[in-house]
Amino acid sequence: MTFEALGVSAPICQAVAELGYEQPMPVQEAVIPHLLGEPQDLIALAQTGTGKTAAFGLPLLQNVARSLDESKTRTNASGHARALVLCPTRELCLQISDDLTEYSKYLPSVRILPVYGGSSIEAQIRTLRRGVEVIVATPGRLIDLMERGVASLDEVQTVVLDEADEMLNMGFTESLQTILAQVPKERHLLLFSATMPREISSIAASYMHHPREIVVGTKNQGNANIKHHYYVVSARHKYLALKRIADYYPSIYGIIFCRTRKETQEIADQLIRDGYNADALHGELSQAQRDYVMQKFRIRNLQLLVATDVAARGLDVNDLTHVIHYGLPDDIESYTHRSGRTARAGKMGLSIAICHSRERGRIRDIERISHATLERKNLPTGQEICQKQLFGLADRIERVELTEDATLESVLPDLLRKLDWLDKEELMRRIMLMEFRRMLDYYESEEAIEEADDKGKLPTERKEKRDKRNAVAEEGMKRLFINFGKLDKMYPNKLIELINKCVPGRVKIGKIDLMPRFSFFEVDEHEASEVVTSMSSYEVDGRRIVVDYADAVGASEGKRERRGKRTHFDDSPRAPRKGKKHHDDYSPRSSRKGDSHSSPFDKYKGKKKSRR
Repeated sequence: MTFEALGVSAPICQAVAELGYEQPMPVQEAVIPHLLGEPQDLIALAQTGTGKTAAFGLPLLQNVARSLDESKTRTNASGHARALVLCPTRELCLQISDDLTEYSKYLPSVRILPVYGGSSIEAQIRTLRRGVEVIVATPGRLIDLMERGVASLDEVQTVVLDEADEMLNMGFTESLQTILAQVPKERHLLLFSATMPREISSIAASYMHHPREIVVGTKNQGNANIKHHYYVVSARHKYLALKRIADYYPSIYGIIFCRTRKETQEIADQLIRDGYNADALHGELSQAQRDYVMQKFRIRNLQLLVATDVAARGLDVNDLTHVIHYGLPDDIESYTHRSGRTARAGKMGLSIAICHSRERGRIRDIERISHATLERKNLPTGQEICQKQLFGLADRIERVELTEDATLESVLPDLLRKLDWLDKEELMRRIMLMEFRRMLDYYESEEAIEEADDKGKLPTERKEKRDKRNAVAEEGMKRLFINFGKLDKMYPNKLIELINKCVPGRVKIGKIDLMPRFSFFEVDEHEASEVVTSMSSYEVDGRRIVVDYADAVGASEGKRERRGKRTHFDDSPRAPRKGKKHHDDYSPRSSRKGDSHSSPFDKYKGKKKSRR
């Protein structure tokens, strides 16, 4: 399939061919014929980086050029446009404008203007007054120009919402409503997005007329060319984990996504201090600063760009090898958008998430909704990283193109004589040590990174849990163990009532720690022996109560717990067993009004063990 076969005009095909486009991508092949046919509203869902700009841009330009040819006169000399493209960020606005300008290289009658905040509004006003055919705009600046009376939408025939889901996430709903209210009712609305949240469906219902929906791939599905890995580390080791990942991939060229502007700047500053080729991109930078950083990144003067989701939304950078999530985003759509920055135009890419153990549930949500498989990995060791770096240098040496250089040729004989006493192995050893001495020393002395086990638990979390279980009781109190826990619907008030029922007199009770299958509680040290003896002589719902000193239980709480047979509890009263004496029934009040969580202790029948 070719662009000509899709119906694209010769001037646009010529411009596209000069850009190196040979065949249309799937989303272009699916969308372009519909937009070149009868005018209609359209929703197109495709992954980021699959060519959506050309999918709407080529037919939009062709339709505008045809409309101008048919009219033969300029009716938009006062700033009236025939097509409007709305996008969420300045970077995306500039990127779309640049692409449309390249596509319209041989359409001299079609003029395109990017309209966005952070640049001179006076220059934009002057250009609008001279007349443009296509406006590419962010909502805020466009409304400003509309209120000044210089941006008229009276003749707009086509409106494109690019990255529509992100515009809604950024709070542009009211702005979109204001803009669409100024567009003729006969206009056609084209909605392009990588995901399909409920808000997009709301826009379709409110502003679109029987839209055609085109889905390339699966809704909300990520790019199949992206591999997804994740690491689970403690929060204090996230930055060290990031450094290991960056070091493990010597040729990395990627974006590190952070959640906040403050975190973005802090991580970028740390990377720069540690010698990495990095910089930050976030909303607190001026437009000139953002343009400077992006230019450095595009020409690969930067290896790592640390960015927020909003700042990086419009980035269109080719050949990104990695996307690193310095913590998972709040919503799954953002994860899909982030990952889609890599593996563009059919290339392979790697998406890496650095997570805390409490984020494992969100990993499962991402897999379920995006249909991607996130593979858990162990962080590379220092030895593995150094080996990767050394082989990376060897690869660079192999790829050096040997060309004739007068200066090199003149000094080469002297250099060879100077190093002639070194054999090949010794020379290579010296080069490698000179290049990587600092890295080798660093990983020999680096702090160990705390990684989660197969169940997602961190060593410190396990230690904290053990410390909590085996904590020393307050002075004058003794810490005891009981083989009932949260899964048995044991609550603090139930435990207190159970103690008071089983132990004669009034017992002083201190701190209570409830675990899933057992619990700990403190009692006055002078009463501890009586509590252990008395409570261990009873049963609850056919299950023996086991109470012991916590320090005696030690690390074998689970074994102690299993001394009592686990049974299914219900609220129905059981018939008394023969030969067993029962205490009177009692129904203690729940500590929460209207508590609907039933417990075997709500209808407790104590059973004293027979003494032989």
